[in-house]
Amino acid sequence: MKRAAILLALLVGCSSAPASQEASQSTAAEATTAPGSTSSTADTSADTSTSSTSSADSSSGSAQCSALYGRPNDNTGLSADQCGPACPCQGGWQAPDYTSADIDALDALTLITTFEPLSADPYATPEDFPLDESSVCAVVVEGTEYSLQTFADDAAAEAAGAQVTHDGACGLCSPLQDLAVYMREGDLTEPVRACGLMGLSGGEEAQLECLRELGFTEPCAQIWGYNTTHTRTMCLQVCLDLLDAPYHEPDGSLNACLQCDEDLSGPVFKAVAGRTRRNTGLASALCRPCEEVRRVVHRYD
Repeated sequence: MKRAAILLALLVGCSSAPASQEASQSTAAEATTAPGSTSSTADTSADTSTSSTSSADSSSGSAQCSALYGRPNDNTGLSADQCGPACPCQGGWQAPDYTSADIDALDALTLITTFEPLSADPYATPEDFPLDESSVCAVVVEGTEYSLQTFADDAAAEAAGAQVTHDGACGLCSPLQDLAVYMREGDLTEPVRACGLMGLSGGEEAQLECLRELGFTEPCAQIWGYNTTHTRTMCLQVCLDLLDAPYHEPDGSLNACLQCDEDLSGPVFKAVAGRTRRNTGLASALCRPCEEVRRVVHRYD
């Protein structure tokens, strides 16, 4: 592995909150509203969605999920036996293979109410961004346009005619344009790392412009940029110590550099971004326990 792998955490971070992070509470009867989205008050309690299933609903024992969920590459550090794009303990869940046509279909839809750009670094006031993992973010398609709504649960979304797109409240990276970037890039480590390098040499605006060029919406590019800078500040030494380390330890855990990002930068990123690869069900080079992965198929009509 190239020595530049250190920038995995210095310049990227895994951008997802730890499973132990406590979710903020939402009522069962009322869906909350994310900035730039609309709200629904559908009052239901059971998850009956046929297009997606909560990561908490596992149909078989956890013993069948000793392997992690992801698509390992040369940087992962795990074998195909340790990590793969399937979760047999969750009813035989297999990650869909999205095509260029699927990605083009996401890009063709226009968000009716867009998110406002960030006016300040959310890492400066993390208390202002509580993490809500109990809700779900869903898409309501209206012709060639769509809206994003935060619902109390899957059943509430289904009752309103919406399709769940990820676990947790809607946020700045919930738009389908940002989902298309996640799908298109597969493993975002390399391109976002390159953007971080541009930030080191050309400043924060150069870093942000690089993220925009990946296709992210402006607000999503901003939170990726702030996450990158925060991880570089908080995790510098531990990441320098793991200059050439693979992403995972032999036992499947993240290396200490990535774990630092997970613990110190992940919660704010997840609260602000809304969408992560894990809560969206996308398999990446960072392998995750199956019970933390949302099962959802991203085809909207």
